[in-house]
Amino acid sequence: MARTHDHPGEQAAQDPIRLLAIRDTPLSVDEIFRAVGDDAAGGIALFVGTVRNHDSGQDVGALGYSCHPSAQDELRRVAEKVVADFPVRALAAVHRVGELAVGDLAVVVAVSCPHRAEAFDACRKLIDDLKHEVPIWKHQRFSDGTEEWVGAC
Repeated sequence: MARTHDHPGEQAAQDPIRLLAIRDTPLSVDEIFRAVGDDAAGGIALFVGTVRNHDSGQDVGALGYSCHPSAQDELRRVAEKVVADFPVRALAAVHRVGELAVGDLAVVVAVSCPHRAEAFDACRKLIDDLKHEVPIWKHQRFSDGTEEWVGAC
């Protein structure tokens, strides 16, 4: 998607990648939302992934995320690709690792762009590519005693 700068306020930000992290502490939607604020953005799209109490017809009793040491670098690569492909004003993505409870935030991503359609498209690309390309794995333990590992890539 070509970038246009029809108005001086549309000039590219210094670094649109404002926040990237993999954390073992609770995530904050407010922090991510603030990170992508930009006066030239007409739209902000934000996605929040939460831990649900079931998967594939089974009750989830416990869940944990772990990641490969390269995960932070891969997250940056994914973010840079989104910034290259969309007119991103600001971008933020944070994924949680460690043990999580039902209802906890597992991942929060946000993108601001000049227009809403671009923000939606960029945000969807960001979360989809994060889930497919960043080496973060989910370990689900079901109420019946079974368990499974779900790979992100």
